[in-house]
Amino acid sequence: MSLIILQEISEKLQRGKAKDVSALVEQALAEGIAPETILNDALVVGMNVIGDKFRENQVFVPEVLVAARAMNAGLKILKPALAGAGVEPLGTAVICTVKGDMHDIGKNLVKMMIEGQGIACIDLGVDVDAEVIVDTVKNNDVQLVCLSALLTTTMHGQKDVIDALTEAGLRDKVRVMVGGAPVTQAFADEIGADCYTLDAASAAREAVRLIREMRA
Repeated sequence: MSLIILQEISEKLQRGKAKDVSALVEQALAEGIAPETILNDALVVGMNVIGDKFRENQVFVPEVLVAARAMNAGLKILKPALAGAGVEPLGTAVICTVKGDMHDIGKNLVKMMIEGQGIACIDLGVDVDAEVIVDTVKNNDVQLVCLSALLTTTMHGQKDVIDALTEAGLRDKVRVMVGGAPVTQAFADEIGADCYTLDAASAAREAVRLIREMRA
């Protein structure tokens, strides 16, 4: 029975059925299925399927957004049970759009995809000063910094953050991921970022890898 309900959660998530996902997560908990099992074998599995389909152009941003919202609905039910069971997040990421840039759709999508992998996200929003990011890293157990820029005029703000982390002596304590429409692998290499990803699904997968690398 547990396998059936986990599969059903995954399928409803992929279809963006937020209310159904919430109800099924509650049902799974009531049936005694471990919160961590629900997270890893239903919610994460469902988002990974959506991520793979997105990379293969089988689904597009609207479908990913509704799936991510369904996942968040499930996580809202699941988080207290995870905490009660002593299940720790895989790690912690700071995410924001850099100084001067007010765009947030891509950043929000990446955040939802990353949270779907069991990673805690500190979302600083848009138009964020490098010093605010440095202070957040300094005051929290952060392994990953995710920086979004959607304009050619603001993408150099990603370098400003990396430079600020270096000046604060924190650069070696975190991995830095960059992305956004004008950003390229060559630019990421040029500014000393650890990772560049083209889309939210890839960002989620790389976030898991980078955080595991940092915590190893």
